[in-house]
Amino acid sequence: MAKKTNIIVVKDTTIKTLKIDDVEYVCITDIARQKNEQEPNSVVANWMRNRNTIEFLGIWETLYNPKFNPLEFEGFRKEAGLLCPVI
Repeated sequence: MAKKTNIIVVKDTTIKTLKIDDVEYVCITDIARQKNEQEPNSVVANWMRNRNTIEFLGIWETLYNPKFNPLEFEGFRKEAGLLCPVI
């Protein structure tokens, strides 16, 4: 498993990236620092509680995670106020 770190600059904000094999990941904490430099973790926490984010994560997991458990995920969806099941 080959790993490579890189840095990009967006709107004067340095964002770390990590490439594992051929998949590149960005650091969402670095992105959140654009909004709140002192406490980027609160920005990420608020984003993770957003209904649209939860819906997106459910769809993403359904498409790309063969071990995803949609029945267990239903609890998260209901808690977020999402009523329709993941496709």
